[in-house]
Amino acid sequence: MAATTTATTIFSDLSKHSLSINSNPQIPHKAPLSLLPKTLQKPSHKTHIAFSSKNPISDLVSTDKKSPDDFSSYFDDDDEKPREECGVVGIYGDSEASRLCYLALHALQHRGQEGAGIVTVNDNKVLQSVTGVGLVSEVFNESKLDQLPGDLAIGHVRYSTAGSSMLKNVQPFVAGYRFGSVGVAHNGNLVNYMKLRAMLEENGSIFNTSSDTEVVLHLIATSKTRPFFLRIVDACEKLEGAYSMVFLTEDKLVAVRDPYGFRPLVMGRRSNGAVVFASETCALDLIEATYEREVYPVVFGRSVYESRHVFGEILATEAPVDCDVVIAVPDSGVVAALGYAEKAGVPFQQGLIRSHYVGRTFIEPSQKIRDFGVKLKLSPVRRVLEGKRVVVVDDSIVRGTTSSKIVRLLKEAGAKEVHMRIASPPIIASCYYGVDTPSSEELISNRMSVEEIREFIGCDSLAFLPLDSLKKLLGEESKDFCYACFSGKYPVQPKEIKVKRVGDFVDDGLNGSLESIDGGWVQATQNQDAQKVSEAGKLSSLT
Repeated sequence: MAATTTATTIFSDLSKHSLSINSNPQIPHKAPLSLLPKTLQKPSHKTHIAFSSKNPISDLVSTDKKSPDDFSSYFDDDDEKPREECGVVGIYGDSEASRLCYLALHALQHRGQEGAGIVTVNDNKVLQSVTGVGLVSEVFNESKLDQLPGDLAIGHVRYSTAGSSMLKNVQPFVAGYRFGSVGVAHNGNLVNYMKLRAMLEENGSIFNTSSDTEVVLHLIATSKTRPFFLRIVDACEKLEGAYSMVFLTEDKLVAVRDPYGFRPLVMGRRSNGAVVFASETCALDLIEATYEREVYPVVFGRSVYESRHVFGEILATEAPVDCDVVIAVPDSGVVAALGYAEKAGVPFQQGLIRSHYVGRTFIEPSQKIRDFGVKLKLSPVRRVLEGKRVVVVDDSIVRGTTSSKIVRLLKEAGAKEVHMRIASPPIIASCYYGVDTPSSEELISNRMSVEEIREFIGCDSLAFLPLDSLKKLLGEESKDFCYACFSGKYPVQPKEIKVKRVGDFVDDGLNGSLESIDGGWVQATQNQDAQKVSEAGKLSSLT
């Protein structure tokens, strides 16, 4: 055990977790808040935990849910990209914690648009909560933020993985138990959720939601260990899968990350010493918090921008083609397209303009318009495309339906040739660690070879980023990454599989089947899925 006047780092042989405690509200700029091994190395089942401590606690809990009762959303098949699911924020030691949390959630809005919430600790040491369905700007206003005083806050933006999108599933969750109250916001997906829930229900636990996050609260409440942070350790030792979580009690803020580091979580500090945890660094930038380190990287210490740029350069080197112009599918393909154009010595231009004003629902004329959803979002620039041999760069192909519509859109605008370049390897398997992907059966690279995909989407040539080239770029760090969606080999074997399927609407059950209401869980044997996608992956190698 090592100690200073400001921080004590504890290594517990019993729990085998890395912990760090700070009991001084005036946190020095260099005080460590967590001690973490490198992400995705072979874990010894150590959960990464960081927390700050303040004053004695009370046992009251108060919630405020002045929000709409429900909503329905339009499931857009054209938007088939893999999506990050949910974003979390934690603020410690700032008198405007709720407002900073609100701004940070706004910066993370791209990670979830179905609901948002903030929990703070008021002057009476009561946890106060405001949650609602919709965008951050729709859930919160000045009067709502006035209901959230205090210098500690956690927040969440929701994109559902487990559980339907009704108001009761919007986080952060707040619960009272015999030793006080606790709030939690979770980004990730627990692959043993159903097993844990069944065990807890067998022992008398009653669940109010269909979210896997509620399992964590029950595990904390039923833990026999002391003090509170060891209850979190005890709970997390039972979890399998992906999780980055922030917990709030009347006097503590605790940040936790799973042993593999599947989901991102970063730490920063404001000029007044306030500590900030967030899913991405963009949240730190908006509230003027200086990035300190990861709790570890979104791309393991590498700039996302630089990585995507290099992916484009690799594609230009390994899959060159004669062309007149390079364009991107906005917004995710832009940086890789810049890298491709620079390496190929061909001009980059905006051949597709994205509309950022398309809502979640829209009214289509009674006479159907072909590729209506894509045309609403993307407008081709005819003067850039007409008569040109065009390389179009995108970040991924999932089902292939959107790609085929984009190719058709470009050719209708006059493109002479369309060559697709994809800045990722073929996706042949579903992600069970918190990135929204369809079932393996729906993934086009799981069912078709590269040439078959090219014929399906109608482009003149098609190339993916080779997985071997990606690993070569990562060098010694390559062994620390998860490649499950590209290989079908899962670091943590999924036992209870939850994926988006055809007809699996994300809403309150107003559309779709009854199965979709509770999150669309399906059961699988331990090695069945991995074996299937591994065999299918052999068809998806680069030509």
